[in-house]
Amino acid sequence: MTTFSSIFKRSFLEGYANIELSTSQILIVMFFSLLVGLYIYLVYRFLTKKTFYSKSFNISLVLMSVITAAIILTVQSSVVISLGMVGALSIVRFRTAVKDPMDLVFLFWSISVGIICGAGLVEVAIILSLAATATIMVLDRIPVIQSPMILVVNGKEDTDSAIADAVKGNTNAYIEKSRVLANGTLELVYELRTKDASGLSKSVSAIDGVSSVSLLSHDGEVSF
Repeated sequence: MTTFSSIFKRSFLEGYANIELSTSQILIVMFFSLLVGLYIYLVYRFLTKKTFYSKSFNISLVLMSVITAAIILTVQSSVVISLGMVGALSIVRFRTAVKDPMDLVFLFWSISVGIICGAGLVEVAIILSLAATATIMVLDRIPVIQSPMILVVNGKEDTDSAIADAVKGNTNAYIEKSRVLANGTLELVYELRTKDASGLSKSVSAIDGVSSVSLLSHDGEVSF
């Protein structure tokens, strides 16, 4: 007996008929997604400036583009599989926090390349990768304001005025952030900007009563 429900199901499935993908088509898509993924690997390796380079994250970028392309091919082949794939992927939860915004950009770049290659638009993936690389290289060369440095000085209690004079004479701007006095010893922390870090360190360390001098810099956010 033909019911409205059976007619609806038949018309729905016929409207989204399965797409037969040949082995050669699958291999071509996977090859180009792997090729662009390797390109992203090289860009991340040579353009990111980090103290701790994560090789495992970089490898995951390549695999992410290939796996995403495979998922897109699977979704295109059958509407039934695509609906099941949506349900299966909806339960996946990623717990690893992405601390660097550029890591998030590279991750999204890799996923986008996989989607584009899986859809058969390899030219778009290549143009996107070249444009992203050029943008990163250009913006990375734009100079930014000099980030402040942190000076930590440990010495005797009566050396504070001499330390302040040495800091004032070797910096463009400075501000005392912390002063800790305990058992006759003094710890001073300054936030400052200087063009002669070596001269500042030598000037402060030459003060009689100073036991240690630490000058720290960072590549994080700067204040204007």
